[in-house]
Amino acid sequence: MAERVAVAQKLDLDALFKRRLLMVGGKGGVGKSTIAATLALMAAQRGLKTLLVSTDPAHNLADIFGCQCDGDKGRVPWQGVGLRVQEIHPDSVLDDYLESVRKQMLPHISLNMRGPLEKQLHLTRHSPGAEEAALLDALTRLIKQREDYDLIVFDTAPTGHTLRLMSLPGVMNTWATGLLQQKQHVGRFRDILSRLEPATDDAQPGNSDAAPAVLAPLLERQARFRDAATVLKDSELTGFLFVMTPELLPLQETRRAVAALDSHQVPVAGLVLNRILPAEAEQVPFLRGVYRQQGAVLSQVAEQLSALPQIQIPMSGDVIQGREGLQQMADVMAAAAKPAAHKQKMPGRAPAGH
Repeated sequence: MAERVAVAQKLDLDALFKRRLLMVGGKGGVGKSTIAATLALMAAQRGLKTLLVSTDPAHNLADIFGCQCDGDKGRVPWQGVGLRVQEIHPDSVLDDYLESVRKQMLPHISLNMRGPLEKQLHLTRHSPGAEEAALLDALTRLIKQREDYDLIVFDTAPTGHTLRLMSLPGVMNTWATGLLQQKQHVGRFRDILSRLEPATDDAQPGNSDAAPAVLAPLLERQARFRDAATVLKDSELTGFLFVMTPELLPLQETRRAVAALDSHQVPVAGLVLNRILPAEAEQVPFLRGVYRQQGAVLSQVAEQLSALPQIQIPMSGDVIQGREGLQQMADVMAAAAKPAAHKQKMPGRAPAGH
């Protein structure tokens, strides 16, 4: 079996924890929720006020920690660990989002328009992209509250969903700007019409008090989207950490995702290679093929993603759950992140004809 030397820069956990926002993502099933939970625990143990947020519809943080994750009640009940865990549920977030829209619109529409408004909100509830827009709104609110925490770790949805969320702040900012301009044009038109008609006590020219009230929610949302887009591109504040297993499909998806984030100017902080088989696996007939496949993928990682700081996490037969399991994983990650004092043996390609 061939040997090769790991040449990629080690992932610096100290530098990672200096950011305000850490986005942990990757293909579904590679262990990113466990990695995100472990990083959040490690940060909290360092004395950082930490919030762990799951945006993945398939939540499992409650199972990993063994506690309920319900907003402010999501404090992990472990002595000496200042960590909160929150799971964002798309259904409830969408309900809250539409209710906020409803409350904003009602004061500014006539009674005969309230029925059509309720119908439109009902249709919006089931329209494509509605949950995604509500989730973005919730994420931007959390990003705005970043000063309340030393670190917010996001356990994100699978990569494709995450890339969509990364691009939405700019799209929504453009949409809000256009809508504001339309409302301002309408306001100026109404102002001109009002000057052509006799003024009454109930309808003063320009109706200057009503316009700001209508525009205020849009202005607030526009500013929040713009802030989120700026923060996500700031490498001192934000880092995106990819998790992948040494398999071909996760490699292909990670490679595409890194390129896509780079095109959006979102900083990629590093890569976690999870579930690496030990060298002894080559001696087990049942595992030999998988071991060599892992080696082939790791060779491609070394060729194609060597610019990313990395750590490798060995395969574990233990269940990573609760304080003991996460602490075990934290110890493994801390050891993996230490600079190697000597060459590290890793799975590699078998020589031709072997």
